[in-house]
Amino acid sequence: MIPTHIEHIGIAVKNLDDSINYYEKVLGLKCYKVEEVKDQKVKTAFFQVGQTKIELLESTDPEGPIGKFIEKRGEGLHHLAFAVNGIEDSLKQVEEKGVRLIDKTPRKGAEGLDIAFLHPKSTFGTLTEFCEKKS
Repeated sequence: MIPTHIEHIGIAVKNLDDSINYYEKVLGLKCYKVEEVKDQKVKTAFFQVGQTKIELLESTDPEGPIGKFIEKRGEGLHHLAFAVNGIEDSLKQVEEKGVRLIDKTPRKGAEGLDIAFLHPKSTFGTLTEFCEKKS
C-alpha cells in the first residue's frame, strides 16, 4: 500500500462562512463545494490547490467530532488525508503493522469518497485519513 497523493488537508473551523471568506478574499482561492455530512455532524467546504484540496470543517453539533476537537484544541489542522487504491486492503496492511484504526471498515465521507481514519496515537499525533474514490 502506497498512497497515490495527498487527497486533502482537513482544517477545523468555528465559522465556515468566515473561513471561506478568508480563503477566497485573502488567498484568492475559490470554494467549489459546500456539503453537510450528517452522520459525521459536520459541514464542509472545499478548495482546490493544485492536486490537493483543503477541506474546512465546521461542526453542526458541539458533541460531534469536530465540535469536541475545537473545544479541546481550538481551530486548526484536524487531519491529513491520503488517496489510496484499495482502501479495505490498505486498512488491513497498516493494522497488521500495528497501527490502531478508528475505522476498521470504510464509511461514506464528503464528495462521495470512501473514508477511514487511523488513530493519532499510532501516527505520531496526526489524525490520518485514507480516501478512495469508488467508480
